[in-house]
Amino acid sequence: MSAGTGESGEGGTSTAVRNTIAAGTGCGCLLSPLALLGTLVVIIIIGGFGVLLAPLIALILLFSGGGGDGSAGADDADEVIAVFNGDGGGDLDSSTVPEDLVDPIEEAGELCGAIGPVVIASQIERESGFNRELVGENGEEGISQLPPAVFEKYGEDDDDNDKTSAFDAEDSIMAQGRHLCDLADQAQRMIDANEATGSVLDLALAGYHVGMDAVRAARGVPQTNEAQGYVLAVRAQFAKYAGVAAPPPGATPGVTPGVTPDVTPGTGPGPTASPSASAASAASGV
Repeated sequence: MSAGTGESGEGGTSTAVRNTIAAGTGCGCLLSPLALLGTLVVIIIIGGFGVLLAPLIALILLFSGGGGDGSAGADDADEVIAVFNGDGGGDLDSSTVPEDLVDPIEEAGELCGAIGPVVIASQIERESGFNRELVGENGEEGISQLPPAVFEKYGEDDDDNDKTSAFDAEDSIMAQGRHLCDLADQAQRMIDANEATGSVLDLALAGYHVGMDAVRAARGVPQTNEAQGYVLAVRAQFAKYAGVAAPPPGATPGVTPGVTPDVTPGTGPGPTASPSASAASAASGV
């Protein structure tokens, strides 16, 4: 999908996903959700080939979640596709995130109309895999993986423990929400001024990862695997956190079944970290 090229790009993605699922639903018994998930993770980590992910993402969500019994039909496929291509709005399925993070995720998702709790939860999984102590390879900190300069701008003592820290999950999540809402506001102004095309949500997500300066220069989501792959990877989790393609019973909240992060002692799952230099440019563009 060309997330920054408007409706034609989204339509192309939708068609590709629908065609893939139409074929996949006929042989679902032969597909391994865990194998598909593993393939997706390898693709993201090694190459970030975001433009190739949409059909695979839809299949993963369809066959690893919704329905709970492993069965899936055309209606399930349509619902997953609709959520994947949607605005990330709606209620969070509280069973899909750690219990103590339900309130901050929902609060962060109520800060502005453009960013809902499903978006917040989906982005957290992409950024840190819900690892509250993660330090990224470029210095990003905490569950939302904000660079220190960005967290300093948006972080507050939201958990009322008399300190503001990126390693306090609530502080980090609320800073994430404020930052995303700020980026969404910038995106809306760019669209209104005919300076960019695409959805407000996609532009904001791309701005979070590669910086709003890059989004401005590209007049939309940059046509790179890094930017487009990031947007698709976040969207890939919408159905899960909306409860449409929820994990099977017994799955750990906030963790995609079958995926074992590559954990480096003292840092956490490094492959999910986003470049701090790029993210820092998002703050400078505010």
